[in-house]
Amino acid sequence: MLNPVWVRTFLALIDHRSFQAAAEQLHIAQPTASLHIQKLEEQLGASLFHRSRTGCDPTREALNFLPYAQSIRRANERALAAISGERLRVGASSNIGIYLLQPHIRSYLQARHPSAFEIVIDRNPSIAAKLEHGEVDVAVMEWWDNRSGFRSKHWRREPVVVIVPPDHPLAARSKIDRECLAGFELLGGESGTGTGRLLAKFFGDSPQMPRISLELGSTEAVKQAVKAGIGISLVLASAVTDEVTAGTLRAIPFLEPPLHKDLFVIWRIAVSGAPVPTFAGHLLGV
Repeated sequence: MLNPVWVRTFLALIDHRSFQAAAEQLHIAQPTASLHIQKLEEQLGASLFHRSRTGCDPTREALNFLPYAQSIRRANERALAAISGERLRVGASSNIGIYLLQPHIRSYLQARHPSAFEIVIDRNPSIAAKLEHGEVDVAVMEWWDNRSGFRSKHWRREPVVVIVPPDHPLAARSKIDRECLAGFELLGGESGTGTGRLLAKFFGDSPQMPRISLELGSTEAVKQAVKAGIGISLVLASAVTDEVTAGTLRAIPFLEPPLHKDLFVIWRIAVSGAPVPTFAGHLLGV
């Protein structure tokens, strides 16, 4: 196991290129900083710095080691924060983090007043990876693949709607069905949201399943493209509340069977019988 104290000295030396400056930043003696680097080099089996009278420069091996050292430092900081209970990191997929989670964060902060709260918003696969690597404590996502070591709970079921501009031929419809949607191509938003799987399940074996004609990377980009008349799309109903109210978009729900997404709260299972994390419990009402 790499000593995090030695790693911290390594990172300070990378920043300052001087043993004296690195030692001053860490509030340790210069010989101690030199000993840390010596021990780390012995453990890694590589020279990490070219030493000269003007300072020290990282070797190729040091640059290769740098991202791992930074990861060790972050893991150490997260571990200390977890023990102290002073920081909570919540990961959320973009649609959930932008359109759904804010009122719940507000009520949580008002009820519990934690000293530090951080929300990380990213694509679903990225949030899943951050949860697995311990970079977030709780995740709220549009899908979950039931990987081992984690617990997931259904949070809510969110309707999916077709969005069109107000002058679109479909704009006057109050409902839409599979047959009607099959004649159109759709604009795609953020990858990894499970919309493709949702469509495949909804249309089954039908050869008329609409295809994604253009990938735009985010729901916000999709909304702007639909407003501009580039195409139509599927989004969570909660993502277009403001636009529907303003009349800039029309949101058309599906006839029976309705189209919806199930949203999940996920956290790591540390030991059997461990309590539900506070924020997860707040969302789930437990």
